[in-house]
Amino acid sequence: MAPETLAFYVFGAAAVAAWLLVIAQRNPIYSVLLLIASFGALSGLYVLLDAPFVAVIQIIVYAGAIMVLFLFVVMLLNAPHEETEYDERVHPLLRPGPMRFGAALAVLLIVELAWALGRSGDTGTFPSGAVASVGAIGVALFTDYAFPFEVTSILILVAMVGAVVLARREERR
Repeated sequence: MAPETLAFYVFGAAAVAAWLLVIAQRNPIYSVLLLIASFGALSGLYVLLDAPFVAVIQIIVYAGAIMVLFLFVVMLLNAPHEETEYDERVHPLLRPGPMRFGAALAVLLIVELAWALGRSGDTGTFPSGAVASVGAIGVALFTDYAFPFEVTSILILVAMVGAVVLARREERR
């Protein structure tokens, strides 16, 4: 077996295992940390695809910024362990309310992924939307997409302020 193939299987298995553990955790702090681990494995897959820029951006933006923001919000809100009133042995489709809806969405996602993967195999090629260089990404980001880029940063700032406002405790007088 080629070293690239072995690395693909290792990174793929690590990513899938981390994603499954994110869902299975009751402690939100552990879920955030496992999500960071899954982003690291996904970054390794990008390196194997000869996309080092995307791999670095995956680490810097998602694991470095977004997940730290999630961790900050989870710790700020002091989220407790999840306590469920449902019997764990009951299948999710048989549970009432939001669990049934979540299970239906998961089944829909699996069907959509199977359809998309089956459809992309028809032509054997990927659409040509790739960017030639990192400089072209920077020019496009700060010229054509400058406004959405700034709006996104303001939206993240408003979300952080909202989390602080929600988490603050009223002082008793």
